[in-house]
Amino acid sequence: MTGAPFDVRDFGAVGDGATLVTDEINAAVAVANAVGGGEVVLPAGRWLSFSIRLLSGVTLRLDEGCVLEAADPAKHGGAYDPAELNPFDLYQDFGHSHWHNSLIWGEDVEDVAVVGPGLIDGVGMTREGPGSRWTRQAGEFPISMANLSAEAMAILVPDLEAMAGQGNKTIALKHARRVRLEGFTIWRGGHFAVLATGCDHLTIRDLRIDTNRDGLDIDCCRDVTIADCRVNTPNDDAIVLKSSMALGEVRATERVEITRCHVSGFDLGTLLDGTQGRTQQLAPDQDRVTGRIKLGTESNGGFRQITISDCVFTRSRGLALETVDGGVIEDVTIRDVVMREITTAPLFLRLGDRGRGPEGTTRGAIRRIRVSNLTAWDILPDYAATIAGLEGHPIQDVTLSDVRLVYAGGGEARWAQRRPDDMAHAYPEPSMFGPTPAHGLWARHVEGLRLDNVRVETLSPDPRPPVLLQAVRDARFDRLDLAAAPGVESIVVEEVSGLIIDGDAP
Repeated sequence: MTGAPFDVRDFGAVGDGATLVTDEINAAVAVANAVGGGEVVLPAGRWLSFSIRLLSGVTLRLDEGCVLEAADPAKHGGAYDPAELNPFDLYQDFGHSHWHNSLIWGEDVEDVAVVGPGLIDGVGMTREGPGSRWTRQAGEFPISMANLSAEAMAILVPDLEAMAGQGNKTIALKHARRVRLEGFTIWRGGHFAVLATGCDHLTIRDLRIDTNRDGLDIDCCRDVTIADCRVNTPNDDAIVLKSSMALGEVRATERVEITRCHVSGFDLGTLLDGTQGRTQQLAPDQDRVTGRIKLGTESNGGFRQITISDCVFTRSRGLALETVDGGVIEDVTIRDVVMREITTAPLFLRLGDRGRGPEGTTRGAIRRIRVSNLTAWDILPDYAATIAGLEGHPIQDVTLSDVRLVYAGGGEARWAQRRPDDMAHAYPEPSMFGPTPAHGLWARHVEGLRLDNVRVETLSPDPRPPVLLQAVRDARFDRLDLAAAPGVESIVVEEVSGLIIDGDAP
């Protein structure tokens, strides 16, 4: 940083919540960049703006009492920067494919930051955008949306023309290096509160996000730390790693640490006001509220060396690790996680074959996954923890240790007889298979499964077996505590080889 801070009021900005200050803020950013870097300060006040273009060396500081308000094109006589041309927009939706149509954006920048403690209010942005242009379409949308009307889908997935002048991301970064986002709050952040694509050395710390769609989307990024964040997203994922084709290349997301974060699916706005409302039951995809940490669904480049630790999930879906577009998920460590009021499966590992990618995209892989010291309480009974590979492409080398899963119980006896198809091409979501035939853990097409000190309980009786293994090879189970109803086997095995339980073959 060079010299004194640049106060936007010195550039003519007025923080009255009615006067547009887009040009004044951008002028301050340009001057700070021109002198070799500096801090652009938005003091207390309400600052109404369209697109702010972040430049190298610049820190945007939102002071205490500052509200940066996203302007509304329908009300404020202006527009967000247009979505730039992207020749690589075929395999991911509109939101992932563009960055300039945002409240704050930076491309090919380095040494930039947005810091708090102020607030960003995305009231003038949209949360919607068109889907991908991929023609195959199988697996484009969750199966749970199959019964939505054409009118409802048109609202959720509008035509491209409807995006003219609109902004649908709070902060978007492309090909950025050495980035820091710290200490501020985002309220109703659009399609993405933060979208970072192809960024290296990214630190996101101490953010509060209460938003109407995705929270933090980290796509094709390397060397990332996400720490001490509180993210509430009832309608979509809270913290999600992706590896799309938005940059026109296969690029892994790797060396990512997510630690000391709390994700949830409370009613919109009730994280910030402290009431933690529980009125909303369904997300737009017609499953229960979302709010989770996830890898995927965009997964062309894969994920490597990911650590998730000391995190809390409340009233949200569980952890999901998904590769369906050819990428490899490997070397993932999950430890010291607490979950409460889990609205789908507490753990979902899915290797699928949607194949949304260039010609020649093949099936990916999942291997070397370690989950330890995880406790989940009051889990929706419909969906067991699920590890689901494909025939001929098993998920490999998964270890669960010191894990306690407490389900609500009360599943139906007929669910135990279900044997869903592999559904290789479907959109990955725990509900894709329907209610699972086991109530605790269902593993299918897995090679090298280790369970050590795993406990499965129910708050009310469940007539399904706690564990179902199908097409599982080389499994070792030690110190299991499985709650089975009277007359129900604890572990049901089908096409299983090399199973050892407490040192012995059954």
